[in-house]
Amino acid sequence: MMAFRENQRRQKLIRPGRTSRRLVLLLSLGAAVLILIVLARPHCEGEREPLGTTGKPEDFAAPAAADVPASAATAAAVWTPPRFKAGQPERDAMVRTIHSYGLADKPILAAIATVPRHKFVPESYRDTAHSDRPLPIGYGQTISQPYMVAEMTRQLRLKPTSRVLEIGTGSGYQAAVLSEFTPHVYTIEIIKPLADSAAKRLKRLGYGMVEFRHGDGYYGWKEKAPFDAIIVTCAAGQIPPSLIRQLAPGGRMVIPVGPAFAVQTLMLVTKDPDGRVRSRNLMGVRFVPLRRKDATSK
Repeated sequence: MMAFRENQRRQKLIRPGRTSRRLVLLLSLGAAVLILIVLARPHCEGEREPLGTTGKPEDFAAPAAADVPASAATAAAVWTPPRFKAGQPERDAMVRTIHSYGLADKPILAAIATVPRHKFVPESYRDTAHSDRPLPIGYGQTISQPYMVAEMTRQLRLKPTSRVLEIGTGSGYQAAVLSEFTPHVYTIEIIKPLADSAAKRLKRLGYGMVEFRHGDGYYGWKEKAPFDAIIVTCAAGQIPPSLIRQLAPGGRMVIPVGPAFAVQTLMLVTKDPDGRVRSRNLMGVRFVPLRRKDATSK
């Protein structure tokens, strides 16, 4: 009997108690959870998530100004677009507004977040430079709504090697945005004071590679054709035949078409590799009319 009780006592000393078993179980569960957390972490910390198309403005972080658009990265060897710190918070807010409309193209948003729009509007409008609306720049002309600049640029599908023609230089803002994607930017302005001031402004800000011409944009720029992309920032009564001819096979053109001072249609014109031309309506817009004569000339 004494031997049996002694044997039971020894077994109790060897067998782990209830508390010990619970401790071992908790430690095992903790280790398993830790392993799962490590395995679930992203492989590339800090990588920006793909942009959605339905997020609210406050849910979207605008691309940093230092982010060079992906389509322009390989063109860095040719030229590097200038960068600006002043006004960055305002540009970021402007980009969040554009994104809230459903435009989610990262390179386009990065370009809009980079170009200093406040440098392309008159001093009296600097406080509202980043509002999403067109602003007057003198001589009856306007700088386009930021969303419209972004959407028209997106439709062009620019590459670093693209040759792009702009009809209607205005203040030079659209040309600066285009230069974020390609150094081959050509622009025509019929109002000489605007053409001269835009040329000086772009060179002063570091966009000296843009080539200018004062003249009637209806006829395009034959000497520099063909163009992979053409963007018209004023409304024409019809698509100018000269611009269609100067569009390269595989090229794209965006142009507002319709009567002056009324609702017009933004059209996308494409030319197939075999030369066949197609057009498609994109949206209703309002643009100043395409001028055929410089009202400031004597």
